[in-house]
Amino acid sequence: MTECEDHKMDSPRRARHPIFARCYSVLGPLAELAAMQGVRRELLGGLSGRVLEIGGGAGANLRHYPQEVEKVTVAEPEAALRSACRRAARSASAAVEVIDAIAEALPLPDASCDAAVSALVLCSVTDQQQALAELMRVIRPHGELRFYEHVRSPGLGGRVQDAVDPAWGVIAGGCHLNRATLPAISQAGFIVTAMREVPTRFAGIPLPAPRMVLGRAIRP
Repeated sequence: MTECEDHKMDSPRRARHPIFARCYSVLGPLAELAAMQGVRRELLGGLSGRVLEIGGGAGANLRHYPQEVEKVTVAEPEAALRSACRRAARSASAAVEVIDAIAEALPLPDASCDAAVSALVLCSVTDQQQALAELMRVIRPHGELRFYEHVRSPGLGGRVQDAVDPAWGVIAGGCHLNRATLPAISQAGFIVTAMREVPTRFAGIPLPAPRMVLGRAIRP
């Protein structure tokens, strides 16, 4: 049985990208054709209990959560994507609560989640350090952070990302190609226990950038 609620939370740091949100709702299904469904199943496999997902978008992850997951709380600040997420929640095996909140200010109690999920979100949050601090706060001790993110590439690839990042951020809803997300996860206090690189594709076409990583980290 799926429940879906929409809670609002005001924040002076809230970023809105309504045009990008609407475009993503159209283009997102094409990306799903590019082996993304397998990545999502791997990302979420083995989760149980109460799970927080930040930047849940149109709810592409929801139907991949295992039956052992009791409830998924999705924090999504874009109204258009929240509406799409509510529709996706109807086919989820877990109860789903959709809240209007940014990752940097989660309206959840301390240690209230067994795990948290970030899929292509830590690249676009306004304050990555604060977002990771909030995840550390709401995940219970020994709970997991599951992440699928693109990060800065080494060498020439990273320099190319640095060069195109300002323009990319404008057209891609504040996304940054060149964030050092893996070190940031460790610096926030998480212990990375598994990580692998994932080839980047869109609609089956390989892309030269960005570098994608899929992994798990433990909150001590």
